Amino acid sequence: MAQAETNLPEQLDNEEVREILKTTTDLRQYSRQIEKEFKEVENKSIEDYIKESQNIASLHNQIGECDEVLERMENMLMSFQNVLSNISTEITHLQKKSVSMSVQLTNRQSVKAQLSQFIEDMAVSEEMITIVMDTPVTEKDFCTQLNVLNHKLSLVKELSFKESKSTADVEDVLCKLRLKAMAKIRSYLLEQIYKFRKPMTNYQIPQNAMLKHKFFFEFILSNERQVAQEICNEYIDTMSKIYYSYFKSYSSRLSSLKFEESCTKDDLMGIEDNVSKGLFAKTTSLKHKSTIFTIGKRGEILNQQLEAPIIVPHAQLKNRYTFEALFRSEQYALVDNACREYLFVTEFFMVRGGQAQDLFNQIMGKTLTLIIKTVETSIQDCFDTIAMFLCIQLIFRYQLMCHKRCVPALDKYWDSLQSVFWPRFEHVFRLNIQSIRDCDPTKFSKEMGPHYVGYIHFTMISKFPLHFPSQITRRYAEFSAAIVGISEHFPNELVSRLLLELQNEVECFILRMAAIFPTRKEQLIYLINNYDLVLGILMEHTRDNSKEAEAFREQLTARSTEYVEEILAPHFGGIIQFIKECEPYFETEQLDELRKQERRSLALVANFSANWKKSLEELNREVLLSFPSLVTSSRLLQLALASLVQYYQRFHKLLTPNAKAQLTNIHVVMIEMKKYKSSY
Repeated sequence: MAQAETNLPEQLDNEEVREILKTTTDLRQYSRQIEKEFKEVENKSIEDYIKESQNIASLHNQIGECDEVLERMENMLMSFQNVLSNISTEITHLQKKSVSMSVQLTNRQSVKAQLSQFIEDMAVSEEMITIVMDTPVTEKDFCTQLNVLNHKLSLVKELSFKESKSTADVEDVLCKLRLKAMAKIRSYLLEQIYKFRKPMTNYQIPQNAMLKHKFFFEFILSNERQVAQEICNEYIDTMSKIYYSYFKSYSSRLSSLKFEESCTKDDLMGIEDNVSKGLFAKTTSLKHKSTIFTIGKRGEILNQQLEAPIIVPHAQLKNRYTFEALFRSEQYALVDNACREYLFVTEFFMVRGGQAQDLFNQIMGKTLTLIIKTVETSIQDCFDTIAMFLCIQLIFRYQLMCHKRCVPALDKYWDSLQSVFWPRFEHVFRLNIQSIRDCDPTKFSKEMGPHYVGYIHFTMISKFPLHFPSQITRRYAEFSAAIVGISEHFPNELVSRLLLELQNEVECFILRMAAIFPTRKEQLIYLINNYDLVLGILMEHTRDNSKEAEAFREQLTARSTEYVEEILAPHFGGIIQFIKECEPYFETEQLDELRKQERRSLALVANFSANWKKSLEELNREVLLSFPSLVTSSRLLQLALASLVQYYQRFHKLLTPNAKAQLTNIHVVMIEMKKYKSSY
C-alpha cells in the first residue's frame, strides 16, 4: 500500500512527458528554431542602435555637459556654505557681545540708581535744615522733613558700622539737626504731658494731640533712648498721680451717696423685721426686709444700666444709691479710663504684650490697689447678699467688655476683686442659711396664710393678717428668684450649692412650722400656701424649668392632692371608703359580694342625693377662706371637683341596677359644678 503511494508521482510525470512528446516536435529542432528567433531579434536591435547612434552620442555629450554644470554648482554651493558658516559665527559673536553690553548697561544703570539714591539720601538740603531749625513741630512740613532726617540718620548709622568714609561729610550736620529736632520734640511732648496737670483738664485732648504726632516718640526712641525714657517716666508719673487723685476723690464722694442705713447682721433672712412701715412707704435705706431680699429693678444694672453714664456726685447730692449702683459707676469709670489708657500707651509708646502690661501697671497700679482696698473696706460690714452678687456679675461683664475692646490689662484686677467678693458673699449667704436653721417654729403665731407684702401678684392682701414665719418663705422666694435670675448668664457651682442648701433649710423650716398645727388639713393649708407663694415668685422671675421651681412644683402637687382628699372626706368620705373596699370585688368579678353591699350603697346614694349640693357650697366656701390667692383657691377647688367626678364614676360602676336608678345623674352634678368654675 505504501509502495503504491510512493510510485504515484512518478507515474504522473511520465504521463506528462508522454503527453508532451505526443503534441510537440523533436526537441533539437525546437531548440534550433528558438536560437534562430533570438538571432533575428538581436540583429534588429543592432540595426535600431545603429540608427540611433547619433542621438546616443548627442545624449552622451549632454550628460557630460550636465555633469560639468552640476560640478560647478556644487563648488558654488560649497562656497556659499563656507560663507554662511562664517556669518553664523559672526552672529554668535555679536549676540554674546550684545548680551555682555546689556549686562554692563544694566549694571551701570543699577549703580547709577543706587548711587543717585545714596547721594540723595546722604545729601542734606538747605530746605530740610531750614524747616528742622525754624518750623514749629506741629507743622506738616516739619513732620515730613523729620521722616527724611530719620531715614538719613539710620543710613549714616548703618554705614558707620561698615566704616564708610562718605559718612564723615554729613555726619556732623545730621548730628546737629538730630539734636535740634529732639530738643524741639522733647519740649513739645513734655508740654503736652504738663497739660494733664492743669485742673479740670480733659486729658483726652492732649492724648489725641500726642497720638497725632506719635512718630515723634518713635524718632526719639530710635535716636536717644534716654530722652525717650525721660518722656515715658514723666508721662507715667503724671498720669499715675492724676488717676490716683481722681479715683480717690471719686470714691470718697460716691460713698457719701450711699443709703444712710445699711444692712447689718440683724437683717438676715431668719430674723424678724421689727420695722413697721406701710405698704407704699417711701424709704431711703435698705433696712427694710422687702428691699434686702427682693431684686426689684436692681437687676437692670446688669443690662440697661451696664453702660449708663457714671454718677456725678455733686449733681446727685439729694439722691441715695444702692451699693451695687455706686460700685457700677466706679467700675465703669475705671473701665472707660483704663481701656483708653491701655490703647493709648500701646500705640504711642509702641509696646506689646508684657511690656504693655508693665507700662500700664506703672500708670494704673496705685489706682487699682486703692480701688481694691476701698472695696474691701466697703464690704467688711456688708450683709446685702444680692448687692454683692450683682457686683460679682458686674465684674464678669466688665471683664468681657475689656476683652471685646482688646484690653487684657485688667484681668488680674478683676480676679482680685472676685477674690474680695466671693468669700464675703459665701459668708453672708451661710449666715442667712444658719438664721433659717436657728428659727424656732414654736415661738411664732399659728397662721396658715402667707405674708404677701411686696408680692402684688397675689390678691386679697388686706383679708389676712401678717405673720412672721411666712415672711421667711416670701423672703426666700424673692431672694432665690433674684440669685437664680442674676446667675443665668454666668452660672457658678458655688452659688448652685448654696442655693440648694438654702432651699433644703427653708423646706425643713416650712415642715417644722407646719407641724405646730393640730390637724393635717391645717398643716396642708399652710404648706400649700407657702409652696404656692414660693413657686409663683420663682416662675415670675426665673425660667419655669429651674431646679428650684421644679422642686417646689412637685411639693405643691403632692400636697394639693393630699389636701383634696382631706376636704372631700367629711362630705363624701362614706362613698370614698365604699369605693376602696368594694373595687377589689369588681376587679375580681366577685359580683355576689357586691350585691351583699347593696343596702349600704343605697344608704350612701340617698345621703349623696340629699346633701351633694350643700356639700359643694361648703367645699367652695372652705377653699376660698383657706387660701388668700384666688388663683390657688380656684385651682384647688377645680382639682377637688375633678377628683369628686372620678370618685362618682367609680362609685357608679360598683352599684346595683336598683341603686344606679336612684343615684343623681352625673350630668346634673356636672352642671351644678360649672357654677363654681372661676375665671382666675
